Amino acid sequence: MEYRYLKVEKKDGKCVIAINRPEKLNALSGELLKELECAFYEVCDDGSTGVLVITGTGKAFVAGADIGEMKGFGSIEAEQYSLQGQRVFGMLEKMEIPVIAAINGYALGGGLELALSCDFRIASENAMIGLPEITLGLVPGFGGTQKLARIVGIARAKQMVMLGERISAAEACHIGLVHRVVKAEDLEKEVDALAAKLLGLGRVALKTAKYLINASADLPLAEGLNMEARAFALLFSGNEAKEGIEAFLSKRKPEFRRG
Repeated sequence: MEYRYLKVEKKDGKCVIAINRPEKLNALSGELLKELECAFYEVCDDGSTGVLVITGTGKAFVAGADIGEMKGFGSIEAEQYSLQGQRVFGMLEKMEIPVIAAINGYALGGGLELALSCDFRIASENAMIGLPEITLGLVPGFGGTQKLARIVGIARAKQMVMLGERISAAEACHIGLVHRVVKAEDLEKEVDALAAKLLGLGRVALKTAKYLINASADLPLAEGLNMEARAFALLFSGNEAKEGIEAFLSKRKPEFRRG
């Protein structure tokens, strides 16, 4: 499929989706969200892709929602827009493969909410991160009030959401919001290294780990532990565990089959 607002590149098991609306700092319009949804479906259907990377072109990852488009919203349109964003971003959490956000610049509002839906967040040192919706008389609508607190805690989430504060990449790393901060010129190399490491691991084990960790947010501990035990046991019926254990005992690097 050809996209107006996205650049999609696939190579060696990695898919990179770059949001390409630099004149608007990659602001999320309804059409852009539709394109992301289509692109995410394509990734899910492509068994050759083992890692997805999301980034932006220009000086922004995503600087937020398209405020001009929102100007004419009534309550019905606003709710539909919110649900659209939540649905599209939720696809990343349900996706079986790891998803990396390469935060190359501004990640504000919907941009941060997009990054929050990814499994890993690597930021360039010049990135600015925040949820400034409160300064418009609004609140985040694409999951920010719910997902941010689960990552950085309620107190820090209230500070960022209720004051609309922007923070630096360094501070975001300090509070656990991003996993790593690198120089702008090193971002692609750092993300490629992380993707390569993930691609070298067992795909079924990665899928299982992602599912278990995401499910833990909604389950009582006892139920989560039971789910983990069943998943742990099930992996022993597959080839990945056999290869991993044999490689360890033979003091060699495991060779997990892709696909």
